[in-house]
Amino acid sequence: MALSISSPAFQNQEKIPPKYTCDGADESPPLQWEGVPEGTKSFALIMDDPDAPPGTWVHWVTYNIPGDATGLPENFPKVENHQDGTRQGLCWGVDDFDRVGYYGPCPPPGHDHRYFFKLYALDIPLELPGKATKADVEKAMKEHILGETQLIGKYGR
Repeated sequence: MALSISSPAFQNQEKIPPKYTCDGADESPPLQWEGVPEGTKSFALIMDDPDAPPGTWVHWVTYNIPGDATGLPENFPKVENHQDGTRQGLCWGVDDFDRVGYYGPCPPPGHDHRYFFKLYALDIPLELPGKATKADVEKAMKEHILGETQLIGKYGR
C-alpha cells in the first residue's frame, strides 16, 4: 500500500470546515496516514496555498514527526519543540513573521484557494536549527524521501 494522508474533518478536494480557518478557532485539523514505507525514521508535513495573490503562502511546517506516528491530532499545539521530538518551523513564508505551528486558511474574498497538506516519509530525522523554513526543510530532506503524498482542502470567503 502506498503512503496516503487523510483527515476525518474533510475529504480530499473538499472544503475545509471554518473551525480550521481564521474564520473559526484556527485549530489544525486532525490528520492520519497509512502505508508508511519501510525504513521511515521521521515525517515532515508542509501545508501551503499556491493560490495566494503574492505567491505560495506557507501555513504550516512540521518536521521530525516520529517515524512510528500515524497522524497528528486536532489542534496540534503551536510550539516549536514537542516532547516526542516533533519540531515546527516558520509559517507564512515571509521573513517578517515569526510564528510556528499551524495558521489556517485566511484568503482574501474571491475564489476558493487550494491548501496542500504534503506529507513526506523520511529515512532520517532532520538536523535543522530552530524555526526552520519550508525551504530549509525541503533542502534537508531532498535525498531522504522514502514516500510522499498529499491531501488538498479548499477554502474561500
